[in-house]
Amino acid sequence: MKNYDFSHPVDRRHSDSVKWNHFPEDDVIPLWVADMDFPAAPVIQEALRRRVEHGVFGYAQVDDDYYDAILSWQRRRHHWPVERPWILYTTGVVPATSCAIKALTLPGEKVLVMTPVYNCFFSSIRNQGCGVEECALLRRGDSYVVDWQDLEARCQDEKVTVFLLCNPHNPVGRVWTREELERMGDICARNHVRVISDEIHCELMMPGQTFVPFAAANELNERNSVTLCSPSKSFNIAGLQNAYLVCRDDEMRRRIDRVINIFEVCDVNPFGIEALKAAYNEGEQWLDDLCHYIYDNYLWLKTFLAERLPNTSVCRLEGTYLAWVDIRALGISSDEATRRLLHEGRVFVSSGTLYGQRDGEGYLRINLACPRQTLEEGMRRVAKVLYYI
Repeated sequence: MKNYDFSHPVDRRHSDSVKWNHFPEDDVIPLWVADMDFPAAPVIQEALRRRVEHGVFGYAQVDDDYYDAILSWQRRRHHWPVERPWILYTTGVVPATSCAIKALTLPGEKVLVMTPVYNCFFSSIRNQGCGVEECALLRRGDSYVVDWQDLEARCQDEKVTVFLLCNPHNPVGRVWTREELERMGDICARNHVRVISDEIHCELMMPGQTFVPFAAANELNERNSVTLCSPSKSFNIAGLQNAYLVCRDDEMRRRIDRVINIFEVCDVNPFGIEALKAAYNEGEQWLDDLCHYIYDNYLWLKTFLAERLPNTSVCRLEGTYLAWVDIRALGISSDEATRRLLHEGRVFVSSGTLYGQRDGEGYLRINLACPRQTLEEGMRRVAKVLYYI
């Protein structure tokens, strides 16, 4: 039984929203950046209300309840027995990614990614003086698989010292299986490649899918990796800037902790602390209902494209709230399609080339985390522009 209703639009214009205020005009429907148009869970709102009523907002430190919430959530939700000393907190998963890369590489080394992949991976790698090594995912049917031969070959390059994994994978929507994660971990360990696993979308599972943390797949993975987590995507609290990483290896964790302090991303705000505790301790039913709503939006989109734009298709969505739409048969580039949709249709989506110039070409990424009427209006505009191409 569903307890929460996600169908009512909230007017986010003029609320300093990156998503809705990116353009000065009020007639653009934004289906791009990965935040949701739903109010946060009522338990989070209530926790923040209590904290605001206290009235004093000085420097904050995390308490025992913060760690206990994380430990309980990981055990309960993902069957991963994390230990408290393995946890470091920080302001966000992207800063954590940069810190982990800085701590585990030397300038001139390479970081391996599987493309198409989250666009901030590229900047995080290059900003630390490293090169990007791309292993292209292989399209199979309505989804993607790992090119195991290519992954192994690239890990054998002595300059590749870190594998930056997206689990679940943004933008293609894959949820990696335990067997796939074990195979990735084995290849990396044999070639002395450490793994950084970005798992910020890990709670956003579609029906029938089970998320496995990379480090929980087996002990080898746990000892050779750092996992980046946050409730920010799944509970729509990115603006509260709170994240944490989990690393069992003492030396890796010590080095990352030092960089977190050097980069000065070690202080979190009091609202992020309270939001995490409320989300992990009391937000599970809200999250389950949310995932069902997003899946219904995905099914609607799949039917809409089949009926209105039959030369396009959407990849199978296993996790995240981001639809990966194949427009290759239209004979138009992703960048041109994005430009025309904005200027002619007044709808803004993400060009696939953001996620890899080569491997993202011919695709668009569409955010499904909005009330159905917003998605319907946005897609009507998309169809009106792309139908005549």
